Amino acid sequence: MSIVTKSIVNADAEARYLSPGELDRIKGFVTSGERRLRIAQVLTESRERIVKQAGDQLFQKRPDVVSPGGNAYGEEMTATCLRDLDYYLRLVTYGVVAGDITPIEEIGIVGVREMYRSLGTPIDAVAEGVRAMKSAATSLMSGEDAGEAGAYFDYVIGAMQ
Repeated sequence: MSIVTKSIVNADAEARYLSPGELDRIKGFVTSGERRLRIAQVLTESRERIVKQAGDQLFQKRPDVVSPGGNAYGEEMTATCLRDLDYYLRLVTYGVVAGDITPIEEIGIVGVREMYRSLGTPIDAVAEGVRAMKSAATSLMSGEDAGEAGAYFDYVIGAMQ
C-alpha cells in the first residue's frame, strides 16, 4: 500500500482530514515519483541481463546447487532457479514503484523460508542470488538510484534470513 493510500485509509478511519505531516509525506512521495519510475524502468528493461549475471555469479559461488543432487541441477531446474530470481526482481520493482515494502510482503515474501525449507532448497543460496541481482542492478544506476533500489533488495534478502 502506498503512502498515499495508507494516509487516506488512516485519516478516514479516524474521520479526519489529512494532517500537515501526512500531506508532507505525500508531497515527498509524489516528488520522488519520477526517480522511482526511472529505477523501475532500469530494472524492467535490464531484467534478463540482471538475472543472467546473478545466476552466473550464484552458480560460480555455489557450485553445489548446480551439481548432481543440487536444487538447480539440470537445465529444467536451473531455469526454475532463474525464474525465481526473476520473480524477486519483479517484487523489488513493485516496492520501488510503491515507495514501500508492502507489495513485497503481501505478494511474495510471507512464508518464503518455510516454502524453500519444505522443498529442500538452501535459502542461503536464494538470498545469495538476490544479493548478486542487487549488485548487477545497482551497477546500472547512479548512486542515489542505486541506494533506493538497494534498500528493496536488502529487504528481500533480510526476509530470507
